[in-house]
Amino acid sequence: MTSTDALDTLLAGYVAGGLPEPARVLVASHLEISERNRPFVRQLEAMAGAELETIEPIPIRHRDERLARIFALTADEPPRAPPSRHDPRLPDALARFLGRDLPDLRWRTLLPGVRECRLGETDGCEATMYWIRGGKPIPAHTHEGLELTLVLDGAFSDGEGRYGRGEIAIADDEVDHRPIAEPGTDCLCFAVTDAPLRLTGPIGRFFAPFMR
Repeated sequence: MTSTDALDTLLAGYVAGGLPEPARVLVASHLEISERNRPFVRQLEAMAGAELETIEPIPIRHRDERLARIFALTADEPPRAPPSRHDPRLPDALARFLGRDLPDLRWRTLLPGVRECRLGETDGCEATMYWIRGGKPIPAHTHEGLELTLVLDGAFSDGEGRYGRGEIAIADDEVDHRPIAEPGTDCLCFAVTDAPLRLTGPIGRFFAPFMR
């Protein structure tokens, strides 16, 4: 299972505003789906607010000019609204990030029973949607960096633990796993990586040239 320390560190980064945008969206989506970590996040936010009140204010040079530049940047990029109607499995934070509903994404078949939609790179992270038919595995792989996976529907197991709707799996270069979707329900996931995956099993190595 994802360690408590790893998840707590991720949630603390979210509260501090230090996560790359795709990871921020993943955590915000997790909090929309699951109530489990909302009290902890509210606690962290309260602690951060109390700490801010103890910090001595520092004058900002050229304050008005800096604010004008900030407002000019944000005026050109209004916040995305989620599609007026979208798949109920998609939390609003993720629907806004996608800007489209699930059928409108550019899915491609990765392997029989496994489809992906690469959403591109933002803030140094690659975001990807995965659809895995119930009972189907993803090839064994490890990671050259960090991989965050939020389950939106169904569930998967990978030898490290079981992850159902709303849960986050965290894997790094010490994890070599083979996620398998539970039979009976297709598994839909949103994944964020900060470095490429590396296939390790014999089947994965065979298919590697076709999965780029």
